[in-house]
Amino acid sequence: MAAGSALSQVNVGESSRLRGLVPASELEQAAAQQYGELLQEARAKKALAPESHPQLRRLRAISSRLIADAPRWNKDARGWRWEVNLIGSGSINAFCMPGGKIAVFTGLIDKLALSDDELAMVVGHEMAHALREHARERIAKSQGTGALLSLGAQLFGLGQLGDVAANIGTQLLTLKFSRDDETEADLVGLELGARAGYNPRASVTLWEKMGRASGGASGSFLSTHPSGTDRMRRLQENIPRVEGLYQQAIARR
Repeated sequence: MAAGSALSQVNVGESSRLRGLVPASELEQAAAQQYGELLQEARAKKALAPESHPQLRRLRAISSRLIADAPRWNKDARGWRWEVNLIGSGSINAFCMPGGKIAVFTGLIDKLALSDDELAMVVGHEMAHALREHARERIAKSQGTGALLSLGAQLFGLGQLGDVAANIGTQLLTLKFSRDDETEADLVGLELGARAGYNPRASVTLWEKMGRASGGASGSFLSTHPSGTDRMRRLQENIPRVEGLYQQAIARR
């Protein structure tokens, strides 16, 4: 089911065709490798939350409800090996890498005192970047279409995958999305949350908290996700579009 179809309430149009220049399977493999290395590093520092951690259980419960509706936005998401982990760090940060590799830092939850609804909006936003394949598009643009076409076999051939995975994986953690990407992620995340039974109005209170925290907080999330009046205005304009979905989800639960 394509985003922007009659089946979705928010209108974000079609995904960029540039993403087709970067093979999804190779990008997802690179993401999985980088994600695994990140978890290994966190584990070594005793910063990876154990399975019994109450905040991790909470995060996974919220994420599972969002993931259930992910194929609406990307049919390939049915085959993704989703992972959700919590990393102990004062950093206000979260991400979802291609292929459904989610990580949230405790600083985001604790410093912003996020409610379940607000946390769902963060996770939904990050999932939306993966579902809309913004990383594929960004990497295609940064590599240059000509270079990708001429070096495609060399860069993405299985024999070279180890080195490529390291390079691409590093890019995935430092990638800066465009303003359009961020708008899409806000709106798709808003609908994901509403369909899962999370109050869409939490999207506004979330970004209000982000705005208050942006002064002296650490973490790349706040530098790449500025909270502004335009952002909150777009969200407020789209809340009525998904309010019915939220009410239906609440009634089912």
